[in-house]
Amino acid sequence: MQIADNTAVSIHYTLTNDQGEVLDSSDGGDALVYLHGSGNIISGLEAALIGKKVGDKLNVRIEPQDAYGVVSDDMVQVISKDMFEGVDHIEVGMQFHADVSHGPGIVTVVNIDGDNVTIDGNHPLAGEALTFDVEIVEVRAATKEELDHGHVHGAGCHH
Repeated sequence: MQIADNTAVSIHYTLTNDQGEVLDSSDGGDALVYLHGSGNIISGLEAALIGKKVGDKLNVRIEPQDAYGVVSDDMVQVISKDMFEGVDHIEVGMQFHADVSHGPGIVTVVNIDGDNVTIDGNHPLAGEALTFDVEIVEVRAATKEELDHGHVHGAGCHH
């Protein structure tokens, strides 16, 4: 069976940046399991996997716009420390759940200047081209329940 929309797919992968640093990998762990065509993985990788089958291996470089997007200056803003109710100590690098321009998301503290805190709502990998080494380990038709829920159930499921 080939990878197509509405298939449950399991892959092993290693993700690197343009400097060759390993950013993530399933090596030594469970395969990544996802529902193809449901936006469960970045669009560039999903597109590269169409038509592949069990045993296929590929190395694919995904440009930022097809990965986690380009860096948007609109996602960086300076806010008052008062906005962090209940947080006694704020440090650069801390991350918080917040409502950002496109809905709920994660913001990262990137600078603190007195009572002004600069936060960045861009994904940490925004603006980066990503390279995936992938091996397809399973492809099957998704169940009705998986299609209804928009993700795969079973081993590797994070339901």
